[in-house]
Amino acid sequence: MGLDLEKLPDDAESLRAIIAQQAASHQAELTAREKEIEERDAEIKTLSAAAKSKEARIKTMELLVETLRQRIAKLRRQKFGPSSEKIEREILQLELAIEDLNVTLSSESENPPDAAEAPLKKGAGLSSDPSKKRRGLAVHGDIEQRRLVLDPGDECPECGGPLRVIGEDVSQLLDLIAAKIELVETARPKKSCRCCEKITQAPLPSKPIPRSLAGPSLLAFILISKYDDHIPLHRQCEIFERSGVEIPQSTITGWTGQAIRTLQPLAEAIKAYVLSAGRLHTDDTVVPVQDHKNRKGKTKEGRLWVYVRDDAAHGGKDPPAVAYYYSPNRKGVHPQTHLKDFNGILQADAYAGYNALYKPDPITGAIRVREAACWAHLRRDFYDVYKTLSSPVAREALERIGEFYDIEREILGKPPEVRLAVRQKESKPRVDAMKAWFEEQRKDLPPKGDLAKAFDYGLNRWSAFSLFLEDGTVAIDNNAAERKIRPLTLGRRNWLFAGSDAGGENAADIMTLVESAKIAGVNPQTYLADILARINDHKINRISELLPWNWKPLAETAKAA
Repeated sequence: MGLDLEKLPDDAESLRAIIAQQAASHQAELTAREKEIEERDAEIKTLSAAAKSKEARIKTMELLVETLRQRIAKLRRQKFGPSSEKIEREILQLELAIEDLNVTLSSESENPPDAAEAPLKKGAGLSSDPSKKRRGLAVHGDIEQRRLVLDPGDECPECGGPLRVIGEDVSQLLDLIAAKIELVETARPKKSCRCCEKITQAPLPSKPIPRSLAGPSLLAFILISKYDDHIPLHRQCEIFERSGVEIPQSTITGWTGQAIRTLQPLAEAIKAYVLSAGRLHTDDTVVPVQDHKNRKGKTKEGRLWVYVRDDAAHGGKDPPAVAYYYSPNRKGVHPQTHLKDFNGILQADAYAGYNALYKPDPITGAIRVREAACWAHLRRDFYDVYKTLSSPVAREALERIGEFYDIEREILGKPPEVRLAVRQKESKPRVDAMKAWFEEQRKDLPPKGDLAKAFDYGLNRWSAFSLFLEDGTVAIDNNAAERKIRPLTLGRRNWLFAGSDAGGENAADIMTLVESAKIAGVNPQTYLADILARINDHKINRISELLPWNWKPLAETAKAA
């Protein structure tokens, strides 16, 4: 408070009292400020310590993420062989751990590394080439785009004068409109002729499942959620309930089976197309199946077999496609039955069940199926030995095989005749030298060691390993099939097991449709919804029009007509 100098008292005692009061007030204010400064200093120290602790946590998590990534990379190199299923599960667990750590890092950091994102541009659609998969955020051609304009008005907020457009700033936001379920009521008025009294009414549209309430888009969503997104049906029931519709699990299970049955002719057409190829990739994987004969509820091991037709590596023009088959066990009779009419080259692993296919005809002596081996599998055997024993011999084998892959990268996508010419000039001398080296090294090795087994695996099947030198269409490995096994290993974590052998066959049919749509660059959910809406009205002798690589949405077909 300030003093009025004109009203100061004249006596010394009163002046001293005023001065003492002012001094006490200033002292109290000074003390309060000092206390505030001390509190702020303490707060700064606390925040600084918290920041250092937070920074330390972030660095620790970043190091852990990098460690897990290195572990995953190592496991991917060890993915083949007897323990491949166990390794695949470990890889999936580590990927989930990395995902959780990255979420935590994003929440901890004030400026997460991916906070600044480039503007999105609409693309032409899904790419059928896995090697050209987009990095970062991208939208495809069928994504809707909504534009919001925040107009400041027509009058200046300062002077009230008229405004004119001189430009605009545009920002983007990627948002989600939650899937909604709608009840579609179809009314068909009855009309009678005033002249002849004839009653006329529009025909009732066909349904994907007769006498069912399930529409085509709903069925497609259920199928994709179960077999591609790996969401079990009982969890889907919970999702639908949150959307306001209670669907009993028995009902959604029935819809799923009937929808697959409706789509079965199309799945069979894809399988026939795949197996008509002159060269196939094949592989198989375990599918746990409920064993109804076992009272303890244990499962048995079924198998899913994959056959891939894909000529992209040598510039082939035939559409790629995938076929899946289920069998209750891994007996060789199953692939032999699948491939009973197949003629050509089979790229596969060393499973003995294929051997009967490679035998010449007992009457004509003709060989119907030729074996092409996988250099990636052979490389894996040597890699395991090298990592375990640091063997210089195994290291040299890896370097020699690596040279083959260096050559293959240069001729990827080139015509068969170009590939064959390069292989004859560049690869064949190296392969011949490698065989001689294999034979020389094998002499000095004990018969039962892992290194000896790797050499034996190669030497015993050398003609199959060398087939790529004779035919420019043959791939150097079987990775095309192994890539199509991966969706099954992902799904197995959520399916737990198939309910029966029939359930395994259903899975094979729907996976054939879904994965063939993907490899054709088609959105599988959009594809299945359109197919389910019209397949019952489509002529069976024109089923080829609905194959993923020939398919056109019903709206486009009607417009063209």
